[in-house]
Amino acid sequence: MNVAGTLRNIWEEKNLRRKILVTLVILLVFRFISHIPAAGIDLLALRRLFAGSPLLSLLDVFSGGTLANFSVMALGLNPYINASIIFQLLGVVFPQIEEMARESEAGREKLNQYTRWLTVPLSAMQAVGVYLLLRGQGVVGNLGPLSLLALLLTMVTGTILAMWLGELISEYGVGNGISVLIFAAIIGRLPVVLSQTAVTAGGGELVSLAVIGLLAVAVILAVVAVNEAVREIPVQYARRARGGEQVAARSHLPIRLNQAGVIPIIFAVSLVLLPSMVSQFLSGVGNATVVEWAQRISGYFRPGSLVYSGVYFLLVVGFTFFYTTVVFNPEKIADDLKKQGGFVPGIRPGMATQEYLSYVSSRITVVGAVFLGLVAVLPSLMQEATEIAALALGGTGVLIVVSVILETAKQVEAQLVMRSYERFLG
Repeated sequence: MNVAGTLRNIWEEKNLRRKILVTLVILLVFRFISHIPAAGIDLLALRRLFAGSPLLSLLDVFSGGTLANFSVMALGLNPYINASIIFQLLGVVFPQIEEMARESEAGREKLNQYTRWLTVPLSAMQAVGVYLLLRGQGVVGNLGPLSLLALLLTMVTGTILAMWLGELISEYGVGNGISVLIFAAIIGRLPVVLSQTAVTAGGGELVSLAVIGLLAVAVILAVVAVNEAVREIPVQYARRARGGEQVAARSHLPIRLNQAGVIPIIFAVSLVLLPSMVSQFLSGVGNATVVEWAQRISGYFRPGSLVYSGVYFLLVVGFTFFYTTVVFNPEKIADDLKKQGGFVPGIRPGMATQEYLSYVSSRITVVGAVFLGLVAVLPSLMQEATEIAALALGGTGVLIVVSVILETAKQVEAQLVMRSYERFLG
């Protein structure tokens, strides 16, 4: 089916058309609110601070520019993402949380409610941290109790509002609402990033820009291939009577090459940029020795340096293995197969199946982890190779954009397939 025919079918489907229009309206509301500035901030000093802080620049990409402009949604969806990650990790320690997420729709809704509640104190803590950072850098002065309370409430309320808009998209629109808002935020920053890159490169580095464009296309294709790559393990079930004959049901167990998604990169970038943030705080201390050590640490962990790229790569690989063990449980899968009468051909049920699944998962995780590590450090390597300082082709952003597009496309395709079945049955 060609693109024009697909778009026509999407528009002719009344329910799908309504969902797409609802999603677009909510996105417009989100982008409009994200440009309403909060009071009491020196925007010029704030932009100078962001220009010299890779961590704040990364957070600004996730917030869609709301943090650099310090809008009422300055924190964006970062507190909600952190709350979701915390509950995923708690599921490893407390089996009740994992069962709650799998048992029923009511259990998942209760877990979502807990995530919303945790988002509020996390938003408050992050709001206080942002205020202390901005005050230390001279972006905002010492506010009075009422002014400070108003600023903190504004940031917390902005996060709750963004979370609510995302849930409206999930319920009435197309795709996962939180992911769609993050996708829109990253896309919204794309024209600014591209214009900064073009201005910095100038006319003398057109070849570098062409190489960057080709590499960007190659990275996107690679991300799509890895994101969709699946290792299918054959599964056979005990013979069952069907139509007077004994037949053996066959299926397969899909194991994704990239089971961890972008979570390892989010964890790793927070840690690898922590020394730069600490040195930035220590640089304001009056002690000359402390200032010297702070400058040395900042130099070692300068984005693009060998130490920065090496530590970043190793952290991404390590967190990929860690998070894969969180989301993939060979023991439970082997036990479920045994209870259902299924087995992997040539592998005994039980412990042998568990060891085999662990072996396969470990092997493919190596490939996925190395790929994630290369995608994470690629922007820094390209920046060093091309000497384009404004280059901001973030691997995390590419992964999020591609994942959201693929997920949304699958939901739209499912709606169209359902519509075709309804016409056939009708």
